[in-house]
Amino acid sequence: MAFTMIELIMVILVLGILASLAMPRLERETKQEAADQILSAIRYTQHLALIDHKHLFNNKKWQRRLWHIRFGTCSSEDETRYYAIGSDNDASGSDNAEFSKSEAATDPISSKPLFWKNGESCNKGDSGTEEVSSEIFITQKYGVKNVESSGGCASAKHIGFDHLGRPFHGKKFSNSDQADYSGYMKERCTFTFTMQDEETFAIHIEPETGYAFIGGQLGS
Repeated sequence: MAFTMIELIMVILVLGILASLAMPRLERETKQEAADQILSAIRYTQHLALIDHKHLFNNKKWQRRLWHIRFGTCSSEDETRYYAIGSDNDASGSDNAEFSKSEAATDPISSKPLFWKNGESCNKGDSGTEEVSSEIFITQKYGVKNVESSGGCASAKHIGFDHLGRPFHGKKFSNSDQADYSGYMKERCTFTFTMQDEETFAIHIEPETGYAFIGGQLGS
């Protein structure tokens, strides 16, 4: 049975209305997926710290060895955001919490390194992107266009954990040359993520316990 032009137009209109209703939900789901993935990455970092004691009493730079997660920008040209998880095991990294690929954590699903070098282009298909976990490229995967830190981790887009799961402030531990606990975080850290549609979500990390949760979702 053939459709008339009016019937076809009506079908197109109905499909358009359904699509317009579905889009906001899809956007909300993408934001939630991004929040869940990043929260999982932070908790994975803390888990690694709990099972791998990095405190060396004979090394005054021991805090640099803490397992930590850092958020970076691939290159000034594309402004793509990523995260990396690792431990500067030889304490030779910079105050931006850099570590080498061999010191990076492994994605438990793909078995690939959770690593990228700050400032290095990471457009899909670039050399090296296939050798690391695709989960880390949060702009490409979810549309996250910016990351900001405040509170206990202000001025540094990274945070570390010790063997008790306690959080350490970014700048304090990543350029520490003291055998003390100067990097120990004393107030809540908040990472705020901005999506391409300007929607935002926040992940909070509590002092002392290192408990991390999505803003507005305490039980997350």
